Order: sequence, then C-alpha cells, then structure tokens
Amino acid sequence: MIRLGVIGYGGRVHGMINTHFRKVDPELRVTGIIDPDEEQVRARLTECDKDAVFYKDLATMIRKGKLDALVIGTRCNLHSRYAVQAAQYDLPLFLEKPVAVNMRQATDLEKAFSKSRCSVVVSFPLRVSPLCELAREYIEEGAVDTPVHIAATNYVNYGTVYWEMPYRDYSITGGLFLQKATHDLDYMMYLMGEPIVRVSAMATRGHVFGGRKKSNLYCSKCSEEETCLESPGNRIRNETTGSTKDHLCVYGRDCGKAEDGTLNEDCSSALVEFSSGAHGIYTQVFFSRRDASTRGATISGYQGTVGFDWYSNELRRVRHHKPFSAVEKASGDASHFGGDIQLAYDFVGLIQGKRKSRTPIETGLQSVYACLAARESAEKGRFVKVRQVSL
Repeated sequence: MIRLGVIGYGGRVHGMINTHFRKVDPELRVTGIIDPDEEQVRARLTECDKDAVFYKDLATMIRKGKLDALVIGTRCNLHSRYAVQAAQYDLPLFLEKPVAVNMRQATDLEKAFSKSRCSVVVSFPLRVSPLCELAREYIEEGAVDTPVHIAATNYVNYGTVYWEMPYRDYSITGGLFLQKATHDLDYMMYLMGEPIVRVSAMATRGHVFGGRKKSNLYCSKCSEEETCLESPGNRIRNETTGSTKDHLCVYGRDCGKAEDGTLNEDCSSALVEFSSGAHGIYTQVFFSRRDASTRGATISGYQGTVGFDWYSNELRRVRHHKPFSAVEKASGDASHFGGDIQLAYDFVGLIQGKRKSRTPIETGLQSVYACLAARESAEKGRFVKVRQVSL
C-alpha cells in the first residue's frame, strides 16, 4: 500500500488521487494531510482515507507519518514554499504547477533541488498527453526536418474562472502567463527540443473583465442580474460556458487594477526565441466561449508541417515536397486531454521504482523562468532574456 502525504487538499488534488492515482494503484491511501481547513477536507475525503492524520507542518508529518510519497496541491503562491521543504527528503513528489510565482521563489526552489535526491513529477499533463507525444514522435522521425517555427494557441472557453473565483487574486496566481501559459510554453519547448532563451510579450487588461462594481459582489445581490450576460440565469439561457452557480462579479473592483498590472489579462501573447535561433508565437484568450475553444500547436520545418488541436482530438501532417497529407484522430475524452492519467502512471511508477519522471523539476523551473520573462516583457515593453536552469 502506498502511503501518501498531501499538502493542500483541494479539488484538483482530490480529483488526481481518486480518478487517476487510484486507477493505477487502487490500494493507494492518503494517510497524512497538511491543510488549515480540516473540516472541509474531511468532508471531501474518500471513505478509505477518512483515518488520515492532520499535521501542522511537514517535518512532523514526515517524522510520524511513515510516508511513501508527497503531493503539493496548495494555492499557487505556496507551491514553492513547501517544495523547498520537500527537497530535504528522499520522497517522490507530485508538485502542482506553476512551481513558483516570482523570481525569488523560483531561484530558491532551484537552489533547494541542486543538492536534493527528491524526484519530482510536475503537473504538466499537456506534455505527456497522447496527441503531444505523437507530434513529438513525428518530429523525432523527421516529419518536418529540423523544427524552425512553432505557433501555439489557447482559446479558453472557461476563462471566467480567473475573475469569479480565487484565481482573480493576482498575489496567488502571479498572472495568467504563470497560471495558464506555464503548460503551453513547457510543451512548446518539449516539441522544439530546446529551451526558450528570449521573450517579447504583450497583455491586454480591462477591455472585457474587471471594472468598477463594488467588491465582494455576488450575482444574487446585483441589480443587473437579469440583463448581465455573466449571471447564472443568462449563462443557462444562452447555453454559454462558465459557472451557473451564484458567483462573484467578473466586473468587480476586487478583480484588480489594469493600471498597476494586478488584473488578470483578457488575452496575452508572446514571441519566443529558442536556443538555436528558431522562434515561435503563443497566444492565450480568456473571453472565448463555447465552440471557439482551441488549444494546440503547429510545428514547421523545411520538409513538412505537423499540427494538432486537443479539442478536436486531431493531428495533421503535411509533407511539403510530396503529394501526401494525413489526419489522425485520437480516441477518448480524458482529463487534460489524457495527460492526467499519464502523470499518474509516472508518479505511481516513480514511487514503486519502476519509472522515471517525464516532467522533472527542471521542466517546472524552465517554464516558470520563461513565463516570468514574458510577464516582465509585457510590463516593460521590451525583449527579456530567459534565465536558464542549471540543475
């Protein structure tokens, strides 16, 4: 039986444990937890985990818990704090992304793991999803020759969560390059086979969400509930995406301020340069709805083009110098496009000594460094060099 210690037992971690980790190992148990809201967590726990012991700190949980592995699923601004502590122990670690939300956290984390034996699975499901893996296989087999360019897009149809839930708190998320693009810049580097070394980025804030409505305003208390397109009733009536429960106003003052950069961006884009001199572009849009959703990339070289979209579950290969094109359709409809179960196989296999992580701590750090450079570039209006991981 795998004995799991969890730091921050939220919905994401609960889903990973019950839907994915236990699919790989049904005997896995949560035996230790660090979370300030014990009552809520106990209400969420699966019956087989009801005997889990709550601890005040990691050192005590390690000393008393006889754990086989750790999971960190706190809010984003706390990921690095606990990961630095976890680096002291020789226990496999599942670490949620982003692994840090500022440069100080990221460099502290890199320092902590420079002498650590702790093996990490960073929660990057897109990199290990079947479509992304297939695209990488084609590239490695020479389908495009040497990759010269990549274009990636992410039109998010559930983007209102970044204004109506705790994600609206910029001090927690660090902005949507770190919150969302950390996935995408990681898989872009994976597909190109090299790190991003320079970034130029832009962000548009306050054109769609955010505004001057009073703080802590819920739809049920708003005089415009009947006419506002973001009210639960109108979302249901218009069959649009977004929460249909009573929620915080997406136009509230407490969403942050565009002028000081503490408001999540409605959309943002980055021009990225890779170490070979190849380049790419990435765009993320958070006000898209319904069938406008798209997420994927197109990779090009002299010999061909390979492109895929996770929402359509298709990969397309075009041979530039032969009269052949092909489309492959992926089967299934899995969490994070099939990537979460792959992460579960990696993590359980790592605990059992049977597998190595495909998303080690280096990937989490390199992605954060690229995202921090993009955030700085958008703020300062200039190219920014990306710090490189030296682990």
